[in-house]
Amino acid sequence: MDVLKTLFEQHFHVAAERVQPLQGQLGGSGRKIIRLSNGQKSAIGILHDVREENAAFVSFSRHFRNHHLPVPEIYGESLDENAYLEEDLGDTSLFEFLSQNRDGEKISPSVVDAYRKVVAALPRFQVEAGRDLDYSVCYPRASFDHQSITWDLNYFKYYFLRLAGIAFNEQAMEDDFTRLTDFLLTAPRDYFLYRDFQSRNIMLRDGQPFFLDYQGGRKGALQYDIASLLYDGKADLPPDLRQQLLDYYLDQLGKHIDVDRDAFMRYYYAYVFVRIMQALGAYGFRGFYERKSHFLQSVPYALKNLRWLLHHATLPIALPTLMDAFNSMLGSEKLLKLADTNTLTVRISSFSFHHGWPKDDSGNGGGFVFDARSLPNPGREDRYKKLTGRDAPVIDYLNQQASVHQYLASVFSLADSSVAEYQRRSFKHLMISFGCTGGQHRSVYLAEQLAKRLRGRSQVEVILHHRELERMGL
Repeated sequence: MDVLKTLFEQHFHVAAERVQPLQGQLGGSGRKIIRLSNGQKSAIGILHDVREENAAFVSFSRHFRNHHLPVPEIYGESLDENAYLEEDLGDTSLFEFLSQNRDGEKISPSVVDAYRKVVAALPRFQVEAGRDLDYSVCYPRASFDHQSITWDLNYFKYYFLRLAGIAFNEQAMEDDFTRLTDFLLTAPRDYFLYRDFQSRNIMLRDGQPFFLDYQGGRKGALQYDIASLLYDGKADLPPDLRQQLLDYYLDQLGKHIDVDRDAFMRYYYAYVFVRIMQALGAYGFRGFYERKSHFLQSVPYALKNLRWLLHHATLPIALPTLMDAFNSMLGSEKLLKLADTNTLTVRISSFSFHHGWPKDDSGNGGGFVFDARSLPNPGREDRYKKLTGRDAPVIDYLNQQASVHQYLASVFSLADSSVAEYQRRSFKHLMISFGCTGGQHRSVYLAEQLAKRLRGRSQVEVILHHRELERMGL
């Protein structure tokens, strides 16, 4: 962390007064993302142990800015210490903007307009900036070649199919993978392949898109990135909108190169399939293998995309074993259980501010943290010191305080409206935490009261966690 503070001070000539971890380890990359600020001055610091990825991001960022593409400015780097500092692009990703402005498949015009801006920028990365990019800094490969595709397909085979319990013939699957790889490599591949061109890696500031997380970029085919965006799992774009955006992309691409649409479409759905398999491999590795359950929340959306593809997309090559595996996935009881998209999990916690607030391991990143330190404190009275907010004497004491009832009324109002709205939008997780001085009395009582209120509601699962009581063995 000290290296980021040094980079901040070197750039802004003032010390960082506030350091706030953002995504932490919730993402799939393993990078630590930290916001550093001092008044109006703010920056994002990255700590990541893979030096080559850091070097690629820094190099690509400067190259893209030279082409006047909307990417963050690099304020400073210390690659030997696995750190760099970049422009702060705010907190609104394209995915969050989409989530906040949709009702099922009804997506607001402002979101469609944002997607069109994103799609229009993509050919500039692929073609314009791709022409003179230094591909020698790419990591782990300079192109999306046979080795890269093999890695992705094996990732899917061993970390998703195997761990999900989907049976297949190993040799027959390898034969299909060979045919698929050979076919993919016959597409024109002399362009920049962004690799992770998806809604969470695109920020919106003043209505304009800015782009992140291209450190895995390399030379490759045009089809891959637009497939990544349009079949981005949790974004769950309706098929009609996907087609509109694909047509618009090809129109914009035609401003940079001659486009043969039939030739483009010959390869397009094969790249859609391989991108979905890559994503499923990541979900399986993080979810099944590392047991980070929030990654498995994306599996039902990937299966929904596969179901649509199996009914509407035709490939010019035969892949019978792979297609059989896809159909087995769609019928798998284990995977179908992940598709119960109607249950909202509400995680309610009590904690002490001395130890920081609880982390949100769901990946949702939202919710509430309530400060209970303004309420009367039973812990100041000897008769309650060894008790907790779950014990009857403490409950009776707090129930007699008018300020506690007023406080709870406000909490209940916020919680009730948020739960209803989260369910309407088919959100999966909401975290609500209560903090006090010791995390033993007031915060425990409030967490228990809210859990009691929400338990029993239709399609709401309540998980209650008293962090400090667990630490004390209570």
